[in-house]
Amino acid sequence: MKQTARFGTVVATLLASTLAAHAAMAGYKASDIIIRARAVQIQFYNHTNTAALSGVGADNKMIPEVDGTYFFTRNIAAELILTYPQTISVHPGIGSLKALPPTLMAQYHFMPDSPFFRPYVGVGVNYTRFFSYSLVNGLRGSQSSVGAALQAGFDVPLTRSLTLNVDVKKVYMSTKIRTSGGGYVGTLTLNPLLVGVGLGWTF
Repeated sequence: MKQTARFGTVVATLLASTLAAHAAMAGYKASDIIIRARAVQIQFYNHTNTAALSGVGADNKMIPEVDGTYFFTRNIAAELILTYPQTISVHPGIGSLKALPPTLMAQYHFMPDSPFFRPYVGVGVNYTRFFSYSLVNGLRGSQSSVGAALQAGFDVPLTRSLTLNVDVKKVYMSTKIRTSGGGYVGTLTLNPLLVGVGLGWTF
């Protein structure tokens, strides 16, 4: 009975210490900067509007992503999302192209002081630069795409400056496919869903 009581006391003490440590973690504040690194799975929507492009689509892939977030207030922040140019394979056996898709988001953080769970949502704009087309029969695509971007995610504080991040984004992008002579073939709508997991460092 005494051993059980002692065990209970030890567990309660450890739990209290853990809770106190989390409670002591500083929340986000104005002028904070978060640098995150994520591994992101891209799942393309792949919609076409002509019979000539029936069955054509981009292959899903995993990419690295880096972003920087700046807090204007404890709740309102802006995030710039970057990666290096990505090679996108186009099926079935159509070829490939490269894309550079920076995205700028405005965010609202619901519980910036929470020691356990800090959710946020974001809305913004994506600019994708397409280049290095290597498609069959000399086909080409649009050089750029501008579209909306939506975001939801959360941070889990691990230490005062380190957080675990889970992030989901929907980005609206498309490219118009043309022949080498400029004739319109159709539009490939990509609209990818991006699911990311990573770490963030607060400065």
